[in-house]
Amino acid sequence: MQLRLLATSDLHAHLMPWDYITDKPASLGLAQLAPMIRRLRAEVRNCVLLDNGDFLQGSPLGDWQERHGTAAHPMVVAMNALGYDAGTLGNHEFSHGLAFLERALTVARFPVVSANLGRGGGGPLVPAFVLLDRTVTDTTGQDWPLRIAITGFAPPQTALWEALRLNGAVQGEDILTAAERTLADLAAERPDLTIALAHSGIGSAVPHRNMENAAIPLASLPQVDVIVTGHTHLVFPDTQAAGLPAPADATTGTIYGKPAVMAGFHGSHLGVIDLELTNGPQGWQLSSHRVRAVKSPAIPAADPELARLATPAHQATVTAMRRPLGETTHRLHSNFALVCPCATHRLIAEAQLAHWKDTLPPGFAGVPLLAAVAPFRTGGRGGPGNYSHIPPGPILLRHIAGIYTHPNTPVLLDLSGAEITDWLERAAILFHQIAPKAADAALIRPDIPGFDFDLIHGLSFRIDLSQPPRFDAKGSLIDATARRIGQLSLDGRPIDPEGRYLLATNSYRAGSGIYPGTSRPPVARSDMPISDLIAWHVETRGTIGIEAGQPWGFAPMPGTTVIFETGPEAAALRADIPQFSPEVLGQTEAGFLRFRLSL
Repeated sequence: MQLRLLATSDLHAHLMPWDYITDKPASLGLAQLAPMIRRLRAEVRNCVLLDNGDFLQGSPLGDWQERHGTAAHPMVVAMNALGYDAGTLGNHEFSHGLAFLERALTVARFPVVSANLGRGGGGPLVPAFVLLDRTVTDTTGQDWPLRIAITGFAPPQTALWEALRLNGAVQGEDILTAAERTLADLAAERPDLTIALAHSGIGSAVPHRNMENAAIPLASLPQVDVIVTGHTHLVFPDTQAAGLPAPADATTGTIYGKPAVMAGFHGSHLGVIDLELTNGPQGWQLSSHRVRAVKSPAIPAADPELARLATPAHQATVTAMRRPLGETTHRLHSNFALVCPCATHRLIAEAQLAHWKDTLPPGFAGVPLLAAVAPFRTGGRGGPGNYSHIPPGPILLRHIAGIYTHPNTPVLLDLSGAEITDWLERAAILFHQIAPKAADAALIRPDIPGFDFDLIHGLSFRIDLSQPPRFDAKGSLIDATARRIGQLSLDGRPIDPEGRYLLATNSYRAGSGIYPGTSRPPVARSDMPISDLIAWHVETRGTIGIEAGQPWGFAPMPGTTVIFETGPEAAALRADIPQFSPEVLGQTEAGFLRFRLSL
């Protein structure tokens, strides 16, 4: 008997093949994948369509639905129309709050499962697993019963990442602990095939407590037959993949010999797993498989039925994104945000500071007020087009959506000067350690996302790349003697390690626990999305004339050069970084532009 599994992952509310940030058609979204889904389903007698989480939030359409939508969520409506058989929850299903998620799921005509995310007071949010009892047809045309068990998992850190929005309403359990319990419960149901929907990436093969990316240890469990993975926005199988632990085979699409797929993000790919099962004395046994991650068609084109269903929300989002807010006298872009001060991020910082200056809680008069801002669009896994660009002239709402892509809300922390310094040390792990006099050393670590480079605007400092990082990605101290941050000052005066500072940040960062001081409750918070706050700031000012300035940079390393990759349009912007004597070296196969920078 042949069974085809189709899987989407990390759609992030991308429904139509339209980029709301650039206001242009784009090859992305579920409606773009839908014709392929219909065709691949029609090719076989037996097919199951699955989603691996993060389908509700992550685009202007998803944000519009949360703020203005009164009808059913367009993503759920589209998934109903395509006939999804099951799905699981991702961490971003909670980014608009639990009540929003529960409303969205009330109209879902397919089961949504999660074995390790539950209610804060105990009890499940959704079922831990579902049994699909299907009648399948073998290669001779004979019908047979087949019981398919589907369970799902998400990073246990979900409750921490969204802590300030969820207020304890959700708790996360270790993936492997929940899996062992759930698979034991499933054994009594005698499934013929067990599929794990893991909104969790392909990380270490060595299990440890509360793994964020636990796909490999999960696949090692004997009861798991097939695994769908995601969360990290990568593609698997991918013959270009490198550095994966031995149990993950990027050529055959297997983990511990079991079929596994990861379908990119925003509808960039569709996961396809073709299984052949043989019926014998022990029941159905998996005898062979073929795994593919099929790329979305290059030409934007929407499935007619899904386009019709999406039209009200889509058109309302397009109209909202075209609303003018003000004007800018300078070009704002993020191409060099990882190597020098960025005017775009200064705008975000000034909007946060303006908000808190008017709403400071009692008892903090005279305490220095600073703002932390992370760059959201700096290439990375989003590709060479993943950069913010606002030309001189009108600032539209879509421009704001492009520079602040998440529904985070403002939070105010009370930190010491020592914690302020360590905040910057944690941000500086983005860079490789560079040996003096090195020639063309890689600058950016590929394992650290750009949005982790959380700098504090208003401070002047230098980053010494010759030093090792002080922290790891989890915020744990790994070298107490390491200091990359030097010459740290505020208004020309050194930061006092024992001094007191107020730091404006966002709800995601404040709930993360990986930056200094984020394990303590904030001193104040607001429910206004920071993107709305920025829009309000631009509308209030009317004309924005922001220059990046030079409050931070790298400590000089004469005779040292590094390689930095950015978007191809940066060739025309290199006058913005004269301090590096930039040399253009050409484009990579992925389309990024390579610069040689002199430190």
